[in-house]
Amino acid sequence: METVVKKWGNSLGIRIPNTIVRELALKDGSFVDIKDKGKEIIIKLKRKNKLSEMLNEIHEKNIHGEVKTNGPVGNEIW
Repeated sequence: METVVKKWGNSLGIRIPNTIVRELALKDGSFVDIKDKGKEIIIKLKRKNKLSEMLNEIHEKNIHGEVKTNGPVGNEIW
C-alpha cells in the first residue's frame, strides 16, 4: 500500500490507511515501535503488557528494597 511522507512540525509523518487502522484497531494515541532496517522501516503495534507479564519480569537483580522516609510531611494520619 502506498502513502506519502509529509512534513509534520520539525519531523516527518505518514498517514496510515483506514483499512489498516480498522484491521489493527488503531486509535489516536496508539503506541507503535519503529525500527530502521537498512532501506526498510518496520512499524509494529505495541500492545500494553498484561500485569502477569510485567510481574514475571521482577527478579532479584531488579527489585529494590524499602525506601526510608522521614515520617509525615503534611496532614497524613499514621
